[in-house]
Amino acid sequence: MRRLGVVVVGQSPRPEIVAQIRPYLGDAVEIDLHGALDGLGRTEVAALAPGTGADTLFTRLPGGENVKLSKDAVEARAGAVIERMAEQGTTAMMLCCTGEFPRLTTGRLVLPSAVLCGIVAGLLPRGRLGILIPLPEQAETLCAKWRRPGLEIVAEPLTPGSAAPAIDAAAHRLAAHAPDLIVMDCMSYDQATKDRLRQTLRTPVILAIAAAARIAAELLG
Repeated sequence: MRRLGVVVVGQSPRPEIVAQIRPYLGDAVEIDLHGALDGLGRTEVAALAPGTGADTLFTRLPGGENVKLSKDAVEARAGAVIERMAEQGTTAMMLCCTGEFPRLTTGRLVLPSAVLCGIVAGLLPRGRLGILIPLPEQAETLCAKWRRPGLEIVAEPLTPGSAAPAIDAAAHRLAAHAPDLIVMDCMSYDQATKDRLRQTLRTPVILAIAAAARIAAELLG
């Protein structure tokens, strides 16, 4: 059976992530999900807190707790998981995070950040890009990631898993900026949140986990 190895920046299991990916792969692909922090206790996870906004990642632990993690610490641990999967002959792999990880490189690895940047470059050479981000302290770093000549960036925070009122408020804030395209810049956002946003927004919205899963399906097809 073809196998997609998925690495989340937190811990496994994450059945909600598998459920979001499954529709794009079909039943003939095995999804083998692991966490970069698997095997660590809660105290050890807490010790991986970020030092700065630029080093901050958001994730949800299997129990539903939202945590902030050091990007540098996660990158090192995720790299070891990816190497192990490659040695086991995993057909293709996907990192379940939209952060930039320059030290993670393999021809079989889907990096959502690169996928999203390629999509935006093709769809919006000039204009205003709206991004939804998990944490306010990530705004400066993530706006810098997306910024390029001819592209204006507007960011609004929305914690993944938020209830309808918070989603609606974020949608109205984004709509006030009149963006030409919107990217949900976190793999923890889900289709239900996108569907709720689209009740307010008339702008095209790209869901990160869907875009990355579609590319993974191409590698496996």
